[in-house]
Amino acid sequence: MKLYTSRLAPNPRRVTIFLAEKGIEVPTVEIDLVKKENLVPAFLGRNPLGRVPVLEFDDGSHLSESIAICRYFEATHPEPALFGTGARAQADVEMWNRRMEFEVLGNVSGCFRHTHAYWKDRIEQVGDYGELCRRTLEERMKWLDGELSGRPYIAGERFTVADITAVTAFDLGKVAKIRIPEALSNLTAWYATVSARPSVAATSPARKSG
Repeated sequence: MKLYTSRLAPNPRRVTIFLAEKGIEVPTVEIDLVKKENLVPAFLGRNPLGRVPVLEFDDGSHLSESIAICRYFEATHPEPALFGTGARAQADVEMWNRRMEFEVLGNVSGCFRHTHAYWKDRIEQVGDYGELCRRTLEERMKWLDGELSGRPYIAGERFTVADITAVTAFDLGKVAKIRIPEALSNLTAWYATVSARPSVAATSPARKSG
């Protein structure tokens, strides 16, 4: 088994943090996205969409999409439970992870992809859409700050995959000049707490650039 990944991208980082929280070690192969190694024929044979991460099994089969990979490892290594324990808790985590994907990560990614120079010759950028994502995210951060007024983590009392999705989104946001406003004290406190976790701190983009 090996994991094709990239230190530059948020979705591979979600898997890396997840594995670290589980204490699972998987051999990795770094894919250089700047050099477009994800678009060469050998990699496209593993994932025709040209995206990381990709988990390669010993039988030569492949599994892509970060949450699918995380669910595989949750099933094979149930503890600590990062998708919740019991029907209601698992449903709550699913709900909050989806919200973090659509309302936070989706808007951060939209802003980054449509306003940052990195994507200039990679996609057709629509600057107005990128700025709409930025404004939408500002509203979503206010909403999330209110939600965090009564609990320490995104989905409740325990750290879960929803927190992993959210923290990787906000870290990516820094590249697009997105910051959590200090006035959002609950969200700021959550971000500081989660960012201090060894699994998150060890993969921090700021740590790599330093």
